[in-house]
Amino acid sequence: MSAAADEGSPTGHAPRTERQSIGYCPYCSEENLFPLEGGGWECRSCLRAFSVVFRGLVSPSRTREVSS
Repeated sequence: MSAAADEGSPTGHAPRTERQSIGYCPYCSEENLFPLEGGGWECRSCLRAFSVVFRGLVSPSRTREVSS
């Protein structure tokens, strides 16, 4: 484990601060996306605008309860 690793992380890796950009439109699957001012994305193929929100992480014990 490196000195930069986060000791509270279950994987032993430092948390990532940057976020992955969306790669395709969730409605038409095209990659013709442009960022909107104020947040969100504009798809110029299907002419829809949308945003993606990260709600948080799900506890592993909760996923086992739901799938049982």
